[in-house]
Amino acid sequence: MEKPTTLLSFDFGASSGRAVLGTFDGTALQLKELHRFSNDPVQVGGTLYWDVLRLLFEMKQALVLSKSVCVPDSIGIDTWGVDFGLLDAGGRLLENPVHYRDRRTAGMLARAFEKLPKAEFYARTGNQFMEINTAFQLLYLTKNRPELLERAETLLLMPDLLRYMLTGQMQTEYSIATTTQLLDARRGDWSKEVLSALGIPQRLFTPIIPTATEAGTLSSEICEELGLQPAKVIAVAGHDTQCALASVPATQPDFLFLSCGTWSLLGTELDAPLINEETLQCNITNEGGFGKKASFLKNIIGLWLIQETRRSFAKAGERFSFAEMEAMARSCEPFQCFIDPDDDRFVPAGDIPSRVVAYCQETGQNVPQSKAEILRCIYDSLAMKYRFAIRQIEACTHKTYDTLHIVGGGVKDKLLCRLTADVCGKTVVAGPVEATVFGNMVLQLIALGKVKSLAEAREIVRRSDKVETFTPEMRAAVEEAYDRFLRATGLEEHT
Repeated sequence: MEKPTTLLSFDFGASSGRAVLGTFDGTALQLKELHRFSNDPVQVGGTLYWDVLRLLFEMKQALVLSKSVCVPDSIGIDTWGVDFGLLDAGGRLLENPVHYRDRRTAGMLARAFEKLPKAEFYARTGNQFMEINTAFQLLYLTKNRPELLERAETLLLMPDLLRYMLTGQMQTEYSIATTTQLLDARRGDWSKEVLSALGIPQRLFTPIIPTATEAGTLSSEICEELGLQPAKVIAVAGHDTQCALASVPATQPDFLFLSCGTWSLLGTELDAPLINEETLQCNITNEGGFGKKASFLKNIIGLWLIQETRRSFAKAGERFSFAEMEAMARSCEPFQCFIDPDDDRFVPAGDIPSRVVAYCQETGQNVPQSKAEILRCIYDSLAMKYRFAIRQIEACTHKTYDTLHIVGGGVKDKLLCRLTADVCGKTVVAGPVEATVFGNMVLQLIALGKVKSLAEAREIVRRSDKVETFTPEMRAAVEEAYDRFLRATGLEEHT
């Protein structure tokens, strides 16, 4: 009998990270969490930074813990998108990476369009315009901190930076590169035209390697420090969304997916990017995944609204679990008022409940009076925004989808799953919760030659975890409520 394959997955989210050990017996994956830790940004001198050295410390702790269990056959790292570190000519980190929620990019979209017209920009990159994107973070530096860029020799996005810290190898993995708005979507390489127009030095960017590529081994320095063997390090899909997509347990070729966590990423999988006037008007992104497939999706603010609301309640001295907050929302009448979750006011950290109340007042709606009503407004609005995004995607692809796969932490929120099925009028298949970890691991298996295709990888996920199905109900009430949502938010459908 062949020895099981052991895989170590590092999965970093916007608020926490974890190391998970996987065992593959040739049929299914078994997961064991080794180490979980917080990922807390740090405000210094008016700038919000990631504590990347702390993250490296926690990775080392996990590697030491793994020794007592087994020697992993390979290691993979996935993180959030867009953020980066800058290294000097000696490979030294110049400063901690800045958090995408830092306000330094305010106004950078308008400045970018002065240098490169919006339509041309989109035609080259196929990315949804968001001020948090790497392109606009770098544009800020060209204007406000040119001396930093002059000292920098190499830019590494977050998963590539952490992988460099383990291996000493400087590379850029394909999926994470597609989050930057600096990649030519059709050529699959850095866009010299965009970089030149924005005044961003082209020397900063490393060659791009395919997703699921062997990218080195643990460095001799790391092995000596921690007493480890030089395990293989795989460039899995560095962007956690693309790891999650690799794990979607779909059986049909056409499906919708919702990677639901701090952010909600809702879309479908295409064989090639879809870039035209209609997709520009809908501001839909084309991200790259395994096998150069295109993830045609919308970035929507997700459970961040619930997470930040919970923090606001805690600051006021009232601590609720997520389950308690879900129950509070369930106790209220549905569809009484709505927000646009992607309104700029909801992006920064802070008092989300007061902002929800103010939005409803300003738009002439029923104003939520209690904590439970505020939560219900957020839940209802997320489901409505999912419906809005689905209708855009169906209009652009000229397809109708029957099934929406929800993966990630949001699967645990049964109210959100139920509402999404009802409001969107789709059968919702919820699971797996550990989508990014499963995806990280099956991509390691592909790189190791243990799995031959994405279809086989998804079959392994189906055998490894259970899903729950929600079928749509309450259609009449939803139609009237959706019309009110559009009026309250000022959103217009493109059909």
